[in-house]
Amino acid sequence: MSRPPWRIAGIHFDHMHMGDLLREVHHHPNAQIVGICHRDHDAMQEAIRNFGIPPESVFTDPDACMDAVQPDIVLLCPATADHARAVEQAAPHGVHILVEKPFAANLADADRMIAAMADTGKHLMINWPLRWYPPHITAKRAIDENVIGDVLEVHYYDGNRGPLRHGADKVETEPGEKAASWWYRRDQGGGSLLDYLGYGATLGTWFHGGKAPIEVTSVVDRPRGLDVDEHSVTIARYEQGLSTFQTRWGTFTDPWTHQPQPKCGFVIVGTEGTISSYDFEDAIRIQTREHPEGVTQQVDQVPFPLRGPIEYLIGRLEQDAPPEGPLSPESARIGQQIVDTSSQSAQRQRTLRLLG
Repeated sequence: MSRPPWRIAGIHFDHMHMGDLLREVHHHPNAQIVGICHRDHDAMQEAIRNFGIPPESVFTDPDACMDAVQPDIVLLCPATADHARAVEQAAPHGVHILVEKPFAANLADADRMIAAMADTGKHLMINWPLRWYPPHITAKRAIDENVIGDVLEVHYYDGNRGPLRHGADKVETEPGEKAASWWYRRDQGGGSLLDYLGYGATLGTWFHGGKAPIEVTSVVDRPRGLDVDEHSVTIARYEQGLSTFQTRWGTFTDPWTHQPQPKCGFVIVGTEGTISSYDFEDAIRIQTREHPEGVTQQVDQVPFPLRGPIEYLIGRLEQDAPPEGPLSPESARIGQQIVDTSSQSAQRQRTLRLLG
């Protein structure tokens, strides 16, 4: 006998990905949206229209929302600086929590989030949308099958034209004033480094088999008049070599429309070959000693329930199993260590040992 539908509430709409997550809930065969909440009622209007959410399921106070609708799972999309506070508020309600990337504004906040969930018996998952891209899933399978031997290097370049140029479902928007947005406020966790380095560092940890670097060097470009960076370059030294991670707001095109140059995605170098895995593409390219010229391989057809964060989390919960890989707090914490060290390195303008 199947269990009743999973009751899911979406709280905090600061990050535009809330719309994407709610859409996945809306389409899931055994889940339902039971409530949404944000301090600004107007910010929820699109979700109310898209998913037919009735007035009695719309709130402006998170505790009132959770008390009233009694969710099984809470989706959190606050500004990065508020991640820890939001998890600490939701955890006592006895819910599983999905936090939209990045993990946190800093390592101390990440540890607060882990601690808040520690004794609840519930799971915390950090959603990295790049984790669901078929090319990266295919690349990880090839790594696990030892197609390119031991991973030595992970090289990452990713970003988009800027966070004010699109909303939920990648719908293009007319960019507003940067200074008016939390994305461009340092005290709110803004900037391309905090927005995108966690992707590369956390999926890089996945590709590296859970290994952490020894030290990190980072440089950022903060255009005149802005409080945050729009471009960062990070070099991470591992025992086996160097990996690089670049973040960019201001790519020539958005990768989901037209791949910019450099392409957004990963190049992974192993002892026996290489893999290029680019966002949104339908094939990866693999070099091996047998095929040094390179072979194009179509991406895997990813089955349900492994195609996206909502179906994945529900699938894991129905197996009474925690999230794995970059979605787990353990791997995401290594990514956060890299992000924190990178941020400090850029500020101090020198190489630093991995923090934490």
